[in-house]
Amino acid sequence: MIRIINIVAFDIPFPADYGGVIDIYHKIRWLHQLGIQVHLHCFQYGRKEANELNKICKKVYYYPRRKYLNPFIGEIPYIVMTRNNEALLTNLMKNNAPILFEGLHTTYFLNHPKLKDRIKLVRTHNIEHDYYKNLEQVETSYFKKYFFRNESDNLKKYEKILQNAQYVLAISPSDKTYLKHKYHNAVLLPAYHQNDSVNIQTGTGEYILYHGNLGVGENNFAALYLVNEIFSQIYFPVIIAGNNVSKELRFACSKYPHIQLKEDWNNEQIMKAIADAQINVLPTFQGTGIKLKLLNALYVGRHCVVNTTMVNHTGLELACHIAEDSQGMIAFIKELLTKPFTEADIKNRIKIVNGSCYNNQTNTANLVKLIFP
Repeated sequence: MIRIINIVAFDIPFPADYGGVIDIYHKIRWLHQLGIQVHLHCFQYGRKEANELNKICKKVYYYPRRKYLNPFIGEIPYIVMTRNNEALLTNLMKNNAPILFEGLHTTYFLNHPKLKDRIKLVRTHNIEHDYYKNLEQVETSYFKKYFFRNESDNLKKYEKILQNAQYVLAISPSDKTYLKHKYHNAVLLPAYHQNDSVNIQTGTGEYILYHGNLGVGENNFAALYLVNEIFSQIYFPVIIAGNNVSKELRFACSKYPHIQLKEDWNNEQIMKAIADAQINVLPTFQGTGIKLKLLNALYVGRHCVVNTTMVNHTGLELACHIAEDSQGMIAFIKELLTKPFTEADIKNRIKIVNGSCYNNQTNTANLVKLIFP
């Protein structure tokens, strides 16, 4: 029997080069490996149509994301209203297969009468109203702060649409706890990622690395914190890698000759940098969801220094060196600068990550049981 699923993506999930699309792309990759035909519906705004998706999808549909001059009109969140496209509903009606909505962003038609008899699942990549509230707190632009605050308020009210799904697929244990309490249909489906096995180099690296999409407020905030509070106190080569570097971060890095900014690196360059680094330093001040860059660092990187918020409730705590403040982070970094990563360290890392809930194959088997009961 041919098994088909519709997946509605908030963005084109290739190249798989940032959090949400990484999760979507590798989920599709694993569904394809199990022989499931994926009809992918994705919204387009800035990214090109990707022929690579045709290799793992039966059909790929593209829809332009709508643009509004005023993002403050109405109570439907901007990230949802701009993905309101009647062609999507028409194409979803071409089959009777289950529908997986990727992100609250894509749920405009979740409660549409024409889809009332369909199996519907929603993947939540964050508790969105918390995520946008946190974006507001780290933003410096008044306009953006106001937008994030308004969007957070609208998302909090809109979230109840999740009641119309058979399952809400939470990306982290803490998100599941919140969603289960409110909607009772939440299950844990941990983040998908590109690593199907641990592949770490022994020995030592020649630099410290922080990486992320630096155009995202929380990553810019974390990078500035690292430069000003930590890397400025450590005279060892540092690389900060990511796109959309802010003027503030560029200026901060310019004061320290041992800190390099690397922009416009592709995924292969980022992954090589993670593998070659002596220490991956990954603090976050945004506690929602799971940070996929942490999984990449643990599957291919040597020592990993984080703060509590990065690993809290992930099951990955024992694989990291956890510091509560800048002085603790500096102390760990100095301790690890010349410490080789050994075969014993690799065996311990394999044991931890294999014992965690971040196994793509296991998670796909669990997902298929929900979609095709």
